[in-house]
Amino acid sequence: MTSGLWDLVLKGVWVTIQLLVLSALLATAVAFVVGIARTHRLKFVRFLAGLYTEVFRGTSALVMIFWVFFVLPPAFGWQLVPLWAGTLALGLTYGAYGSEIVRGALAAVDPAQREGGIALSFTPAQRMRLIMLPQAVPEMIPPFSNLLIELLKGTALVSIMGMGDLAFSGNLVRLALQESAEIYTYILIIYFVIAFLLTRIMRGLEKKLKAGVGKKPVPEPDLELKRAETTGVGGGGA
Repeated sequence: MTSGLWDLVLKGVWVTIQLLVLSALLATAVAFVVGIARTHRLKFVRFLAGLYTEVFRGTSALVMIFWVFFVLPPAFGWQLVPLWAGTLALGLTYGAYGSEIVRGALAAVDPAQREGGIALSFTPAQRMRLIMLPQAVPEMIPPFSNLLIELLKGTALVSIMGMGDLAFSGNLVRLALQESAEIYTYILIIYFVIAFLLTRIMRGLEKKLKAGVGKKPVPEPDLELKRAETTGVGGGGA
């Protein structure tokens, strides 16, 4: 490829990273707000949080992008630029999946820890902030890492809006060169490199957080065994 075409691809990489970071921040905020709300003592709050989760988990991210970019403008009289439309659609969609991770991690905290907080006369907010979250957050990192990789792959959907992300830029280069195998091989490698770096970063974050609460992260070779012990599926054996 010429230097001009490589510049186009690199611009696409930068747009993809921007979209990934912004939508991941929104998804994280949504995940924690909705996930904590699903453990609220008020049934109405739990119902609203559960309704949001089911609606956004049950709809296509691609259709949600269409809806945010093409349906909202005539309905409300304003137009989102593609970057913010993609951020909103992906952040809300993947935030719904993340809320289940938060809810599950909070539910997995030893009930004795909650009872200890009650015995110390902590308010629900204090119990959540001082007891529940410090123990639950390290357990959220591995599934959040998987969700982040899924979000990275989901960013390619914004190309339908004509947004110059990595997938869109790769298609333009393909049309210019009339060569599919070469350019899409490069695109696959770029996505893999970004995903690999993200997994390394999340793994380091997991180690740091678990060290803060006196736990050790599960070694990667033992992940399959741990999954087999908890689900009863896989793991081999004689």
